[in-house]
Amino acid sequence: CPRATPFAAGLLPLSLRPMPAPRTKLTYAGAGVDIDRKDAFTESLDSMLRKTFTDRVIPNPGGFAGLFRLDFNHRLFARNYKDPVLVACCDGVGTKIKLAAELGVYDTVGIDLVAMNVNDLVVQGAEPLFFLDYIATPVVDTAMLNGLVSGIAEACRRSGCALLGGETANMPDVYAKGDFDLAGFCVGVVELKRVQKPTRVRAGDVILGLASDGVHSNGYTLVRDVVKKAGLDLSRVYPELNPPVKKGRGRSEPSRELTLGEVLLTPTRLYADPIVRLLRGYRVKNVVSGMAHITGSGIGGNLCRALPPTLDAKIDPNAWERPPVFGFLQKHGRIDDEEMYRVFNLGIGYCVIVAPAFADSVAEQLTKFGERVCRIGEVVKGNGEVRIK
Repeated sequence: CPRATPFAAGLLPLSLRPMPAPRTKLTYAGAGVDIDRKDAFTESLDSMLRKTFTDRVIPNPGGFAGLFRLDFNHRLFARNYKDPVLVACCDGVGTKIKLAAELGVYDTVGIDLVAMNVNDLVVQGAEPLFFLDYIATPVVDTAMLNGLVSGIAEACRRSGCALLGGETANMPDVYAKGDFDLAGFCVGVVELKRVQKPTRVRAGDVILGLASDGVHSNGYTLVRDVVKKAGLDLSRVYPELNPPVKKGRGRSEPSRELTLGEVLLTPTRLYADPIVRLLRGYRVKNVVSGMAHITGSGIGGNLCRALPPTLDAKIDPNAWERPPVFGFLQKHGRIDDEEMYRVFNLGIGYCVIVAPAFADSVAEQLTKFGERVCRIGEVVKGNGEVRIK
């Protein structure tokens, strides 16, 4: 007779054999997702969020989404927008979160998250309306999450932006213990005729640079590589990172010397409030012809986005003082100048392009609002490029 097959012999392949029943009952919490703990954390955030609310936020307890009033009867539209345009952006903090996790400090990257969004938003001439966050983590660590959200809420408050809600995703199968990720979403409004466009920039316009507070939130994969390969100690105080601070508006003497880790976790500066206040001061004239938030790719890769294809930005790199952290990283990482300019902001976090006749006035106002401002260049005929000589 023909040879018996496995099926004939009653030997089912593994894929078809019945699986044994689990010895214990499985639960979501046992698999790594604790719904009760997550819900308790979410409910605890109410007071932090409410501190950022304005009269435009409509209470919506238990709602599946936040509600925000957009009409002509509230304070936002005291300027009587005729053709309001919504502006939206989304951004994260990058691998700076790895340093935050290593040092166990989370509020500063919460500020970073808001800054990376609102700073981009105001480049278009918009004022921030509301913000939402997304936090992904392997476990519901309430201390870590409270730190993150407290930083987010504080930055929203300082930027005149309501923290309308967010999402905390508990995903143990995706993120390893100690890991987490952040994303932020911001919506703002601007009058259509006042939307910032490169076509407004003219040859002869002055470029004002607003000082950064350090590395901000870009280039941290390289920063962490320098720390690792140069054997630097994040908990150590390096004298070259703590030079005497020159007195002046917008500067304050630190109460103590900062460790390398503290210097690297200094949050991104929030430019939204001073820029919005500046633009509100010019209701008729378009004095500001262009702006740029200096993030990844540095001045060269961001300021060009504010230029038309027939004009260049001519930048004098000696016009401002670099924060010492950049020289420190360049020395210990043996990074060449071209790479430094391509990766980091090098001390200029935001650029404002203004008509020459108003340059001094704009600089004076921004200084009054707490910014450290200097003339870093001018607009000349060219091909839409940034020249750093």
